Formats: sequence, C-alpha cells, structure tokens
Amino acid sequence: MVGLGPIRLRSVSEHSIPDRQRTYTWDDPAPTSAANRDMRGVDFLRGLIDGTIPHHPTSRTLGFTVTDAREGLVEVTMEAREFHANAVGSVHGGVLATMFDTAMGFAVASTLEPGVGYTTLDLQVRYLRPVQPGHRVRVQGFCEHAGRRTATARGEARDDEGRLIATGSTTCMILR
Repeated sequence: MVGLGPIRLRSVSEHSIPDRQRTYTWDDPAPTSAANRDMRGVDFLRGLIDGTIPHHPTSRTLGFTVTDAREGLVEVTMEAREFHANAVGSVHGGVLATMFDTAMGFAVASTLEPGVGYTTLDLQVRYLRPVQPGHRVRVQGFCEHAGRRTATARGEARDDEGRLIATGSTTCMILR
C-alpha cells in the first residue's frame, strides 16, 4: 500500500477568501417568555406578528419570523441566506428542523389558555428537496390534537415557488 504522505490543509487566508460577518440584535427573552406564559396562545402569537411582543432570540439568530397565526395554525417564514448553508451549500437541515419545531410548537400553543405551557417531546422532519440560499422558506404548523396531557402537530415546508421541500410531525407535552 502506498501512503499519500502528510496532508496539508490550507487556511482561508491562503485562498484569499474574504471573511464574512453578520451582526444582529435580540431582545431580553424574559418579557417574551412572560407574555407566552400569561396570554392565550393565539393572542401571544398575534403579538409576535404585529410587533407588540418581540420575537425570541432563536428566531433572531436564524432570521425567521411568525407571519401567520390562527387557532391551530402557525406559519414561520425565512429568507434562506448564505450563513444558513451546510457543507454542500444548501440550507442546513437543523435550520429547517428549528423552523418546524417553532411552527408546530406554536400551532399547539395557539390552542392553549393563559398559564398552560408546552414542550416538545419528539420531532421528526423528512427532507424532500434541498433549499438554496436566496430562496424564501415557509413552514406551516397544524395542531391535530390538543389533549390534557399531550398534543400532536404536523407541518409542511414550501419554497417560494410553492414546492413541498419537507414535512414534519411532533408530539408536545402540555404543562398545566
């Protein structure tokens, strides 16, 4: 067997690729968490949409927002950007999974009364096609069942041409 010898990795500076930077801000999460706890779920979500309640730090970090909320349905939207890319150049699956967790969890939350919370027990995402930076991604979550102890929801992600790019499902524990 012939050895290849030592492998030398080149640094970014040797390739003359400029560094990219991103700066963003977020609000103190405590008022958002308090509003989520103290308001009807659908009213909390409408506050996110109209700007009276600040979005949580995760949404600011990834750059998505709640764009529609009705009882049992929540939509989260994001413009896929270069900083969302994985090693092959498409949007990292974890970014989409976070959007699914948010949309489906908020769909469950939209059915809850003040003082009742939830947390994700499981999350499944099935990826059907890649998303490239520069395209809008819309994830809709639909609450299918909201019981006393658990709730289930499903979700769909679509690109800016309306093509289905992923589906998801979740079970949430209801915290009374």
